[in-house]
Amino acid sequence: MSSATSAQLFSEPENDHQVMASWERFLNGDEGGADALRRLIDDSWRRCQGASVDPAIYQAPPPIKENSLHSLQTECSELLTASTPVMAAARDFLAETGTVMVLTDQSGTILNLEGDMSTRGAAEDVHLLSGANWSELACGTNAIGTALAVGHAVQIHSAEHYCAGIKRWSCAATVVRDPYDKSILGVVDVSALTESYNRLSLALVLATAGRIENRLAKLELDIRYRLLEECVDRLARRTTDGVIVFDRRGRAIKSNGRSSTIIADLGIDAAADGPEGLSSISLRWNKRKDSPEDLPDWIRREWVEPVIENGEHIGSVLTLPNRRGSMLAGSSRGSLSAASGDAADQRGFEKIIGKSDVLMQAVGRAQQLAKSRVPVLLLGETGVGKDVFARCIHESGASEGAPFVALNCGGFSRELLSSELFGYAEGAFTGARQGGAIGKIEAASGGTLFLDEIGEMPLDLQPHFLRVLEEGEVYRIGENKPRKVNFRLIAATNRDLRKEIQSGGFRMDLFYRVAVTSINIPSLRDRSDDIALLGEYFLTQLSQRHGMPLRTLSPAVLTVLQQHAWPGNIREFRNVMESMLLTSGNTVLDVDDLPPHVLSPLPAASRLPAPSISPSGSVAAGPVADSAPSLTSLENAEREVIVTAIIKHGGNMTAAAREAGIAKSTLYVKLKRFGIDERLKRSGLDGLTRDRQDTAV
Repeated sequence: MSSATSAQLFSEPENDHQVMASWERFLNGDEGGADALRRLIDDSWRRCQGASVDPAIYQAPPPIKENSLHSLQTECSELLTASTPVMAAARDFLAETGTVMVLTDQSGTILNLEGDMSTRGAAEDVHLLSGANWSELACGTNAIGTALAVGHAVQIHSAEHYCAGIKRWSCAATVVRDPYDKSILGVVDVSALTESYNRLSLALVLATAGRIENRLAKLELDIRYRLLEECVDRLARRTTDGVIVFDRRGRAIKSNGRSSTIIADLGIDAAADGPEGLSSISLRWNKRKDSPEDLPDWIRREWVEPVIENGEHIGSVLTLPNRRGSMLAGSSRGSLSAASGDAADQRGFEKIIGKSDVLMQAVGRAQQLAKSRVPVLLLGETGVGKDVFARCIHESGASEGAPFVALNCGGFSRELLSSELFGYAEGAFTGARQGGAIGKIEAASGGTLFLDEIGEMPLDLQPHFLRVLEEGEVYRIGENKPRKVNFRLIAATNRDLRKEIQSGGFRMDLFYRVAVTSINIPSLRDRSDDIALLGEYFLTQLSQRHGMPLRTLSPAVLTVLQQHAWPGNIREFRNVMESMLLTSGNTVLDVDDLPPHVLSPLPAASRLPAPSISPSGSVAAGPVADSAPSLTSLENAEREVIVTAIIKHGGNMTAAAREAGIAKSTLYVKLKRFGIDERLKRSGLDGLTRDRQDTAV
């Protein structure tokens, strides 16, 4: 390190009076700086002044609320996992030194603190607390914010701080970088009151950040090993298809021998320095999503399958069908996709499995509506395949290559849903991505926007979305200039929206915009004739996926399956098929191979007809079960799915929410709405415990 660079990194406490005088002159408009003022500090002060940071403030902004902090910590869970043992060691090392160690996220919001808590009172005075933001925009020149601004280690002492109330402090910080793409994940900071200044504090944060980055690299390697272990059979399987394994960041890490040939046949130019020459192929995968974003034009979405281990997305597999072979079978979460056929044949309704009259009526109506661009509302219980119908309508009516963008309105907090739906401008809020972000509405322009669980959309967002539908314009959060959009809307719900209108939870004017036409998708118990076809399809699909011999269903087990209520519909049916396939050694699956909950189901309040919207718009609902508050039959069925999932997983709410296909925060809302607590007590699950902190998953 050169002496000039060293001079920029370290503070010189003996120059404190001269730096203070320079600060006073700077605030008075005197551009002349003292020799004692480092260029690093001068540049930071100018950034703060340009951003109109108030030099008179005496503390950081108040910490964010506890539930928001919990969500942020969940989002940064890997950084916290890697840093926890490192910072725990600092707790003993920093004891009785008057010093604390701080970890923040990439926006400067504090995630965790360790060290000497004797300074707690002074730290609280300046909001050096979990959940507080210490970026330069929030509280001027300080080690955390300035390290983020310049991207390397800094030491800020006393008068060098821009804001008057923080000049009692001396701190050193450096950024923590992703060991793979070198992006900034957060900051490690050591802070103390000025009398505790120590030049070595900078070395401490550098060593700490290095240890955290090493642990992050090890975590990533462990996940890659688990991913390859999950995919080893698929890579080794004899097949004419190409198979490429992507890590959770969307980078190709392994492929079989057929991949390069098929890609070359497709006319794709792949760089030669990756696995088998595929380094230029990548997938953008948001960890809150079930499918990748912005796929290359030559990759069909159904070719990509996530690899999930213990509920965690650890990677994905791309199966490339050769020109003479069959298309990749299946998708996650109970898709109704067909198991074979050329890719071109899979556009439209050919991928729906079944021949029952009620299903064919729904398909026929969907085929008619696909010819127009009017909004469509899909009605049906949880797991019936509303997302599959939406994609079929899109593929049958849209031009080749038109975007299909899906968003679940029940899977996000109000703030996250707003930014996901409308997008945002750079700097619109703390943590906003540099350059801003496009929203799902804009992304769907020219194609189809599919809003699942639209009944869960917060009431205060509904008029903004209604304006988009009426004006054909969208405003990103933080922008005043509208952007033109043109998309087809397909919405879905398992709730009675007219009842929601009466209770004040859904706007009537928005209802009439999204429910121009509607399709009732039948529950699986109403199409028991399709059980045999679905069983054959899923067993074929899952046998291929797991590399196992093909199994068949006995007549006896088919009878039981046809009599089951299927509160989880297609999604539950697929899970049952997979469970039987993986746990039985029999070639012909029989009644003894069924999961216990199918053999001994809960009292089926869900065996009721689903509500429907007639062409005139009136709602016809079945009778309401006595064991719950006044609910529609859709809600009764949804309640049974939730109760079944909770009991099946022994009260584990995270697993139950995953089983039911909803966010955990949504699950807690439905517990209260459906009166499920009392139901669980009568079922003998008195010891149920819950983590009551909501998360947006």
